[in-house]
Amino acid sequence: MKKLIALLLALTMIFAFAACAKAPAKEETKTLTMACSADFPPYEFVNDDGSYAGIDVDIAQAICDKLGYKLEVKDMDFDGIIAAVESGAVNFAMSGLTITDERKESVNFSDSYAKGVQVIVVKEGSKIATVDDLDGAKIGVQAGTTGDFYCTDDYGQENVSQYTKYAMAVEALKNGQVDCVVLDNEPAKAFVEANEGLKILDTAYADEDYAAAFNKNDTELLEQFNKALGELKADGTLDKIVETYINAK
Repeated sequence: MKKLIALLLALTMIFAFAACAKAPAKEETKTLTMACSADFPPYEFVNDDGSYAGIDVDIAQAICDKLGYKLEVKDMDFDGIIAAVESGAVNFAMSGLTITDERKESVNFSDSYAKGVQVIVVKEGSKIATVDDLDGAKIGVQAGTTGDFYCTDDYGQENVSQYTKYAMAVEALKNGQVDCVVLDNEPAKAFVEANEGLKILDTAYADEDYAAAFNKNDTELLEQFNKALGELKADGTLDKIVETYINAK
């Protein structure tokens, strides 16, 4: 009897082992973390329910879907984004980032996926009518942006006020603490629409190319990203995402 019980137990263990061996191991989906400053509509912003949305977020999600990754968005101050990519705290960044030689020293950039235009926002009735009128004006910018770099280089630090968020710079303009704000065109439209008494000057400050930023050691992910981005451009998905947030001209 004892031998029979032992035999049954042995057979049970063999069957159990065989069943486990046949069951495929569940493969975990890798998560990619994207850094952005979610105060930059329509490229990235926070919905009423706390979720992240915008052109950059949707493009990143479409690329992650193609590559088989989960996307995690990490909101942070804009001037800390490049450092986060460089240190490896995040896998990549998309936040209306302009390709510049200075940033290229710290990170690698993907192919460009959008064009940006730096514009000037002023109060209605402002004496500032063109870029030529900025000399001697108090200029508001978001710290770490190309608008910050351009204006500081062109007009000196003493004439430029840096703010953590664009919304703070716009509020400073409304309160008379600065004479104008230099920022990207699409976010500027959103701020002007939401704040009565502000307008965008007809003359642009600068034209730019937006791209995603990657750690210099992660060339494999950059290559995967560029391949997927190229496919999104080719099949029209990229244009559809942009048109979702920006009315087609």
